[in-house]
Amino acid sequence: MRRIIVAAFTSLDGVMQAPGGPDEDRSGGFAYGGWVAPHFDETVGEAMGELFSRPFELLLGRRTYDIFAAHWPRVPDDNPDADIAALFNGITKHVATHRPDSLDWQNSQALGEDVIASLRVLKQGDGPDLLTEGSSDLVQQLLAADLVDELRVLVFPVVLGRGKRLFGQDAAPAGLMLRKSVTSPSGVVIANYERAGEVRTGSFALEEPTKP
Repeated sequence: MRRIIVAAFTSLDGVMQAPGGPDEDRSGGFAYGGWVAPHFDETVGEAMGELFSRPFELLLGRRTYDIFAAHWPRVPDDNPDADIAALFNGITKHVATHRPDSLDWQNSQALGEDVIASLRVLKQGDGPDLLTEGSSDLVQQLLAADLVDELRVLVFPVVLGRGKRLFGQDAAPAGLMLRKSVTSPSGVVIANYERAGEVRTGSFALEEPTKP
């Protein structure tokens, strides 16, 4: 059975919109694109390298797909990002889109009209993990459908106030287990969580003393 891993850069208040650059996604009047770059240190780079070190296929929403497709195939061989470009170009990309005929990036395929149903089938098959990058709308659908097996969240020391968020109002309740965490020198908290059953509850209320 395949796993779905959500990897996300988020602000302290949960915003994940346009981490990579000013013009990445200005929808909704978002004015803080590129908020990740000032904090991207060696520890963050190592965390991303670890994420991409195991076999995976990409699971992308249409906006993120278009951003990636416009960038990674054009990275030259002498660029520092040439290795990750070759990796992204070569692997399969599963895309949530209403325009399947316009998926021009090599090894890209549409998830069809019912994205969640298609992913349930994909998860039951053999193959590498399915890894999201960006794709906030798709990620919220996955969380609402309780399809996420692991969350790899990098929380950056900024508060953005508005923008597209990792969690929506309809995320399915779930218990999680912290598998690994580290804080980078620039203050990024890197945490890996895996599903751990249902939400557990309890109480701090003191029991009333038994009367004699």
